[in-house]
Amino acid sequence: MNINEGYDVIVIGGGHAGCEAALAAARMGAKTLMLNLYLDNTAMMPCNPSIGGPAKGHLVREIDALGGEMADAADAATQHLRWLNTSKGPAARTLRAQCSPRRYSDHYRNALMSCKNLDLHQAQATELIISDGRVAGVKIRTGQTFTARAVILATGTYLASKIHIGLTCHKSGPLGMVAGTEFSRSLRRAGLELGRLRTDTTPRLQADTIDWDILDRQESLTEPEGFSYFGEKRTYSKMVCGLTRTNVETHDIIRSYFSQSPLVQGTLETNGPRYCPSIDDKIIKFPDKETHPIFLEPITPESREVYMQNFSTSMCLEAQFEAVRTIKGCEHAHILRPGYAIEYDFAPPTQLEPWLETKGIKNLFLAGQINGTSGYEEAGAQGLLAGINAALTVRGDEPVILRRDQAYLGVLVDDLVTKGTNEPYRMLTSRCEYRLLLRHDNADKRLSEVGHDIGLLSDEKWNILRSRWAAMDAEKERVAATKISPNDRTNEILRRVGSSPLEEGVAASELLRRPEVDWSVFSEITETSLDAELGERISVELKYEGYIDRQTHRVEKFRHMEVLKIPEGFDLSSVSGLSAEGRQKLINSAPRTLGQASRISGVPPTDIQLLWVAIENDRRRRAEGTNGKV
Repeated sequence: MNINEGYDVIVIGGGHAGCEAALAAARMGAKTLMLNLYLDNTAMMPCNPSIGGPAKGHLVREIDALGGEMADAADAATQHLRWLNTSKGPAARTLRAQCSPRRYSDHYRNALMSCKNLDLHQAQATELIISDGRVAGVKIRTGQTFTARAVILATGTYLASKIHIGLTCHKSGPLGMVAGTEFSRSLRRAGLELGRLRTDTTPRLQADTIDWDILDRQESLTEPEGFSYFGEKRTYSKMVCGLTRTNVETHDIIRSYFSQSPLVQGTLETNGPRYCPSIDDKIIKFPDKETHPIFLEPITPESREVYMQNFSTSMCLEAQFEAVRTIKGCEHAHILRPGYAIEYDFAPPTQLEPWLETKGIKNLFLAGQINGTSGYEEAGAQGLLAGINAALTVRGDEPVILRRDQAYLGVLVDDLVTKGTNEPYRMLTSRCEYRLLLRHDNADKRLSEVGHDIGLLSDEKWNILRSRWAAMDAEKERVAATKISPNDRTNEILRRVGSSPLEEGVAASELLRRPEVDWSVFSEITETSLDAELGERISVELKYEGYIDRQTHRVEKFRHMEVLKIPEGFDLSSVSGLSAEGRQKLINSAPRTLGQASRISGVPPTDIQLLWVAIENDRRRRAEGTNGKV
């Protein structure tokens, strides 16, 4: 039975990727349906209830700049907020928020429920409907079929998922939800290749059983801040996080239970996240390290539940209780929820186009952890891009492809579709070769025009940004035209921050280039009224002007190779001189541009040069053939 014939886009999954995908498609005018296993768990936070952090905070800002929802949801739910990587310069600096999972979920649910063109339905998808190599709809467990012109899979860690605690194992999604085993089999029948990955979670402790008084305290920012360009900035003082550490006794207890460890005994045969290993994995890999930091992060004051950051584990319950109680401040801690490992199916992302459509099935898009990524922010960013491109496909428009020099999201997707992954992929600042151009502060300048042009970023928000940019431009002109004269007040301010006093007049721009003169100091000297965030952007651009120019020139230098298309139907096997490994990897990956080909693991630079020559020769032959016919 068909319930509805008229959907443009169906989104399967109500997590971070699914929510962003559904909102983007619907806001762009596509009639959209989101199928969610359990509506109460919309945008659930089964792991750490935090948003942001290195590279991840950059993604949140990019989602906001394009017209997505995650920044607003995070700001609505924030309880504790900090800047991270402040010592590593403006390229790496970003926000990280501890959020109330309930308020975060409620924000998304309200946005979904009030969104025009969007229907929600609680159901379990069991079968993907394919017709003539094109997705046609979805069948649900109760037997009905929903039809659509495009489908987005945002299934998270639910596909054929299994929970491991010690040597016990059972089929389950996160936090006891139903596993999507039947749907996983349907994807294989449809022709998608699937693999297996794993992620681990930490024990949750009861707040009242922790001795907070003896822990180092981690306070929230005292200055108003927030992720969204458009929301109100706030301060947060009600929540304090605690810092403690494991010790030799902790590690000895964990080792004593290795006979019941699924990691040690081989029950877990999948790869977990390299950059967020479990505590038992750390002890195995770093046996000489006697201590590891642990952050105790309250989830909400109401729930009295505390997340043990850096203590994820799949150890048995006895090991978890005994090991936790050796840690300072946790001697009497009670575990409300044990840590566990979850294994699940994913689709190796080399099966995807750079706009997240599958190569083998038309109008089928994949987003989030089904693509082998880890983290809410990576999922939300992919969901947004998949929703945008599904809506554009329905319109008959060209898809949006973000470049590596344009967005962290561009780096994320390019890494996935060209290199693939055999472990949960986590976005890192080190993955981005142009990170000084892709800062936390300037996502609006990089991406908002894209969001506005496709109809996702509203006119109201676009005009807010244009007004701010105009104010920045006016201030830059003022700074360029201003000269600072030496006087007692100015020199006293400079001495206070450890900067040399002025002996003669200097250009305001030169003063602002001094490393120790940030915008707050500069604005005190020049008495400007510009918003501090915008002023700091001007300061960064001046201080790092030379580095930014060099990166910009490098982008331009490589732009030709990056965008040089490999002609459709081009016979990669006919390129003479390619290494055997390079030839096979190029054929398997089927890159669309020379830039993509250059980033395929195992393809040497000499093969890229040979491919470049072959493409140019092919282009010339085609041009000569056309001219001859004319």
